[in-house]
Amino acid sequence: MDYRVNINGIDVEAHYRDEDVENIFIPLLEKIREIERQSEERVIVFMAAPPGAGKSTLASFLQHLSVERGLIEDMQIIGMDGFHRRQEFLKSHYAVRDGREVLMVDIKGAPETFDLEMLRARLMEVASEKECGWPEYNRQLHDAVDNVIKVTAHVVLVEGNYLLLQETGWNELSGMADYTIFIRADEDMLKKRLVARRIESGHDKNEAESFVERSDMYNARTILRDSKTADLTLQLNSDGRYRVENRII
Repeated sequence: MDYRVNINGIDVEAHYRDEDVENIFIPLLEKIREIERQSEERVIVFMAAPPGAGKSTLASFLQHLSVERGLIEDMQIIGMDGFHRRQEFLKSHYAVRDGREVLMVDIKGAPETFDLEMLRARLMEVASEKECGWPEYNRQLHDAVDNVIKVTAHVVLVEGNYLLLQETGWNELSGMADYTIFIRADEDMLKKRLVARRIESGHDKNEAESFVERSDMYNARTILRDSKTADLTLQLNSDGRYRVENRII
């Protein structure tokens, strides 16, 4: 099934195999619908994955598929990218990377460059309130803009890299979710995708490879190594196929 969508200002074309749609994605949506029917409160689903695994596109596709098949009509997708710390903060604060201090702006996208306290507080609002605001990252401003999104749906799918991270502070987030999803992928495939994406955005090949190895792949390895076991773990293969690696409930 071909799917075209604009993600954060970038036009994306994706293809999902019919067998994956019928054998993995439809059963997943049916599981979420079952949870929704059993709950009077808002249902929160987490989808975590390393950069380059296509989680934002898949989350959007699941929403599209849910409406198309009449499974969960009141479903909304929100992401954690709006919780990037502001540029002025990143340019004036340091983090420790491999035993040395580095400016946060040089490792933007790492866990410590997000406002974890704000993310936790907003997730608590999402869990407890009928309607609340949610920030969105603006690629033109290179900063987040608050309350761009209004969270109103009964089922909310939150997507982000670190939602299942087991590091201190981050490990408290998953307790807010009614269901969790994690996507695994081969490191070499992720690197190729990330380099290609950076080249497409106007960077030369050498700079793209250097940045991806220094930043994106460091984060990807952290996520693959240190994330909690999800209720559903999917393996994304290099040919675009998905496989159920683990299912708890």
